[in-house]
Order: sequence, then structure tokens, then C-alpha cells
Amino acid sequence: MNISSNGKARILLADDHQAILDRACELLDGKFELVGMAQNGKDALEAIDAMQPDVLVLDIGMPALDGIRVMQQLQEKRSPTKVVFLTVQDDPDYVEAAFHYGARGYVTKPRMNSDLVSAVQEVLAGRTFISPTVAFSGDGLAPKAQD
Repeated sequence: MNISSNGKARILLADDHQAILDRACELLDGKFELVGMAQNGKDALEAIDAMQPDVLVLDIGMPALDGIRVMQQLQEKRSPTKVVFLTVQDDPDYVEAAFHYGARGYVTKPRMNSDLVSAVQEVLAGRTFISPTVAFSGDGLAPKAQD
């Protein structure tokens, strides 16, 4: 991990909607060091190379390169950056693809306020996190009960 000099994990946000980026910043600011934002997958990959964040909070549906393709490229590069998806997609096929390519967290946008900080904390601790409203049981992962 590239813990910053202030002892906080470094977070990069990637989403094509400014309102989501703003809300994620509000939720994470103070608990983690926010090192940057990207509004498409191509910029997210460039920012990861430049900033080497501990965690990337990543949307699936983005221009230039979608979140699943970003994950594929991170896996190919053997990037140490951990990924938490933040998406409207709750279809099990998207969840399965995300974890297949190495994601460690999956938060649906309607649960962002209650789940995002916990998801990042769990992933940093080496565990997985899936919003409890997501139906997924692949690879032995199960939704974490919480409210």
C-alpha cells in the first residue's frame, strides 16, 4: 500500500457523472486521501499509473473504456491497486465479471451513502464487500449483511 504521509489510504475516483464524483468525495474525504478523479476509463488508467492509489472506486458504464475493461487492463498489468466498483448495475453477470477480473468490492449507487466507506475499509483490510441488495454467490463470495 502507498499510505500517504498523513497515514491515510490513497483513493482515486472514476465516474462519468460529476454528481457521483462529488458525493463520493464528500463521503470519503477525511477518512482517506483523495488523490484524483477521472471521468472515463482511459483517464482512470493514466491516473493509476501516475498516482498509484491504494484503491480505485470505479464505475462500470463509462466512455472511452468501461470499468470492466479497465479491470482487465489492471489485471494484465498486475496492478496492486484494489478496486471497488460503484455502479447502478446490480445484474449478477456484471458482479461476476467484476470479481473475475479482480475487483474486491461492489457497491450499488443507491447504497452509496451507507456502503461506500465500509466497502473501501473492507477492501483495504483484505476482505471483499458486496452491497447487500446484490444477488451474487459466485466464487464463495456472499453479500455482507449490514444496514
